[in-house]
Amino acid sequence: MTENQQFAVVTGASSGIGKELAFLFADGGYDLLLCAEDAAIETAAAQCRARGAGVVALQRDLRGTDGVQELYAAITATGRAVDAAAVNAGVGRGGAFVDTPLPDLLEVVDLNVVSTMQLTHLLLGDMVRRNKGRLLLTSSIASTMPGSYQAVYNASKSFVQSLAEALHNEVKDTEVVITSLMPGPTETNFFRRARMDDTPVGQSSKDDPAAVARQGFEALMAGKDRVVAASLATKAQELASKVLPDKVKAELHRHMAKPKGG
Repeated sequence: MTENQQFAVVTGASSGIGKELAFLFADGGYDLLLCAEDAAIETAAAQCRARGAGVVALQRDLRGTDGVQELYAAITATGRAVDAAAVNAGVGRGGAFVDTPLPDLLEVVDLNVVSTMQLTHLLLGDMVRRNKGRLLLTSSIASTMPGSYQAVYNASKSFVQSLAEALHNEVKDTEVVITSLMPGPTETNFFRRARMDDTPVGQSSKDDPAAVARQGFEALMAGKDRVVAASLATKAQELASKVLPDKVKAELHRHMAKPKGG
């Protein structure tokens, strides 16, 4: 790493939106600390080094407070101030709420809610003290609707979206930027990991993660509070969510997320 370059942290950076965000930071002249739970983080790190970035790769599961503390210790060990961070790690779990094992649902809460809040608290505190920094929180279009057959995931993203909007207001008189990225269905490993391949949304066409990441990155750099990414269909869905009653949105989500065999 070189001290004359800016420094960014990206979680969930081994694939999908997180990996594309890492590429954009690397291309933008940032050194990086990349974190993910799987060994593919080393491949992502090598690809970012090939783009000219200095990279630290950290393989950690951020579910639970220990993983986040280990990540923050690794950040501190670099001796670098965090100029930008993408708190992107997240996981889903489809299926009927009562049929889903409780540990599976708690994993969604641990990663999407607890670790996101904990890491945001640590990073944002440093940024506010320095009066400088950019923080991107990956929310979801799912945050705008009750998630029948994906209930805990949608609820977790509603938490992230509300947190991002509240913190944006709290730091509005500082030089710190907070942006929420709200993707729609995106072509990543998400639906396979969430066991949602046998659903209409799992089998539908999806947005390009590179396009989603680029819109999120550009919104962060422009100082915007939020961005719905990436396709016109996703943007239209967000607009419709503003006017449709929750009961209607829950029924529409049911038709998207209920397994075809269920």
